[in-house]
Amino acid sequence: MPGDTTGGITVVLTSPRVAPGLLTRAAWQAFTDADSVGAGASAGQLRPDVQALVGSGLTVTRVEGGVAEHWAWLSTAAGSGRQVAWLVGEDGEPGLLRVVADQLTRDPRPPYEVEILHGSYDVPGARLIDLVSVMDRLRRNCPWDQEQTHESLAKYLLEETYETLEAIDTGDRAHLREELGDLLLQVAFHSRIAEEDTDEGFSIDDVSGDIVEKLVRRHPHVFGTVDAADAAAVEANWETIKAAEKQRSSVLEGIPLALPALALADKILGRAAKVLPADTTPAASSGGPTPAAPGSDAERIGSELLALVREARSLDVDAEQALRTTIQQLAAEIRARESQH
Repeated sequence: MPGDTTGGITVVLTSPRVAPGLLTRAAWQAFTDADSVGAGASAGQLRPDVQALVGSGLTVTRVEGGVAEHWAWLSTAAGSGRQVAWLVGEDGEPGLLRVVADQLTRDPRPPYEVEILHGSYDVPGARLIDLVSVMDRLRRNCPWDQEQTHESLAKYLLEETYETLEAIDTGDRAHLREELGDLLLQVAFHSRIAEEDTDEGFSIDDVSGDIVEKLVRRHPHVFGTVDAADAAAVEANWETIKAAEKQRSSVLEGIPLALPALALADKILGRAAKVLPADTTPAASSGGPTPAAPGSDAERIGSELLALVREARSLDVDAEQALRTTIQQLAAEIRARESQH
């Protein structure tokens, strides 16, 4: 501290994902108590974090060069009995940190105190900022990424969705983590492309903001004053609020017809329950797909499958997932038999 005969070095680490100047009290104390504050010099304008210190009234010495020059400045000042604080850049300055860490284990120890202090910490979700930054750089500098459109990426979105489902089926947590990252990339990529639309553009912040507002709006039992005693009440509230928002002319609006058949049947049966008796069976009508011939095997199988999905709903079973699980078990048995030969 100022007035001490023994010098000292305090290296302050900060998160690049936190606003410059948003530091802990201990970090600000280290900077204000120091005889000198230093930081690596960068080309062009002052680093935003350095600007924050300067804006608070501190004098910051910008030290040119690399690790050797930065450490020479620090060790010389501390060796002369001064207290110095160093603001690490957003790249983390790993080379300098290795030198500092070496001082902490030296025998004999240097004639001055050395401390590494965390000046700010990431908040949950902070690494999403890195994803946005990396995606922006790829869109600007990678020839392949520059060529992509919403349409060209559609197949990858579908592939990543199915790969994520497969990871869930296998129970492999590491695989699931990886596939969720790939799926998240698709959201970031589509959002970055959308930013370039001058008429109807939107950003990842707009996407995030919309879903946050929707979640808050549809969970009044959490963010408002509505009571919901159980999950069924929560679901009922959700559907009521959703219906008021969408103002749809048909209960079938919003159901993607490209869903796998079992999942599509489950969706349509769920909506149909609002307007038809529970045991209604499909009848031929104009304007739809060509129906199977009456009495044909295709008609029989289709009716039986629909009946199974209806039964699954009554038992609160996901028909799509149930079939996927059974297929996975069959595939495992096939592989086991193959391994015996």
